[in-house]
Amino acid sequence: MDDDDLLTPTPEGLACPAAGLHVDPWGPVDTAVITHAHADHLRPGAARYLCAAPSAPLLARRLPAGAAIEAVPYGARVPLGGVTLSLHPAGHVLGSAQVRLERGGEVWVVTGDFKRAPDPTCAPFEVVPCDVLVTEATFGLPIYRWRPAAEVVGEVVAWVRGCGERGRAAVLLCYALGKAQRVLAELAALEAWGERRVWLHGAIAPLVEAYRAAGVRLAPTAVVGDAPRGARFAGELVLAPPSAHRSPWLRRLGEQESALASGWMRLRRERRRRGVDRGFVLSDHADWPALLRTARETGARRVLVTHGHTDALVRALGEAGLDAAALPTEFQGEADFHAGFLEPAAGAPP
Repeated sequence: MDDDDLLTPTPEGLACPAAGLHVDPWGPVDTAVITHAHADHLRPGAARYLCAAPSAPLLARRLPAGAAIEAVPYGARVPLGGVTLSLHPAGHVLGSAQVRLERGGEVWVVTGDFKRAPDPTCAPFEVVPCDVLVTEATFGLPIYRWRPAAEVVGEVVAWVRGCGERGRAAVLLCYALGKAQRVLAELAALEAWGERRVWLHGAIAPLVEAYRAAGVRLAPTAVVGDAPRGARFAGELVLAPPSAHRSPWLRRLGEQESALASGWMRLRRERRRRGVDRGFVLSDHADWPALLRTARETGARRVLVTHGHTDALVRALGEAGLDAAALPTEFQGEADFHAGFLEPAAGAPP
């Protein structure tokens, strides 16, 4: 990167020295601008946190008590030194944001994790015109193309019905923040599901209530730990974080089948690798067509690619006539799932 670039890599992460801030820093800094509350983007230790307003309650849950969190409405312009900061919807999870930085008429945008597919749990992605785009590439390979979420969740419903016929509980493993709530929101919209209750692992329940407090409509839920002793779960849908897989907690559910909701389930070998019975391809990241489309629609003359399959996306963007290059980062987005990376953030309550 050039010396006059607005953003530059540092040991603590991507920094904007002119504004005195870091975007999703990996270590303690003075000012952290947080794109969303997933633990690979949110670390304790910053003196000050800026985030999109809908994300502030989630940060408060996941950071140590007393963290200085400032909520910024989407689109509000915040002057920092000679730079103007604004946050714009990323469509990833509740409160997820793209970071727009402007100085001297030049605009840089950091997408953070994002998706273009409709999602009833968060504000839709906003195309933000820019000169330089820093984009994620978690699923930056042509094989990754998503079907509508309603179709996938419809398949989940059919699987749950089949589990009931076999006298088993249906345990769906999904991220505690974002994926679980998206499944619940899609179920709430499905006539085939109606007002059936979904059982939750205790790590998911508080975040579900945070979404409800934000006005997101979700299917009815109950916590497994609150069920009476001897309760039967055959034919019931249970949402649990990936960390619960093969754990003693599952014994209370009796006979069961397991599934994982993730974009990684697009690859059959990943389902075998995780040791689950079913895989449902449901991702909160942009797929390959959406990554290419976004780079084109922003009008960026330069694209820096990070988090994931950077090489393939850089090559494709270069072939499309864009100045594209990889930007190394410590974490690789949802890929860290396979390295045993689990939420919540270090130092945060479960």
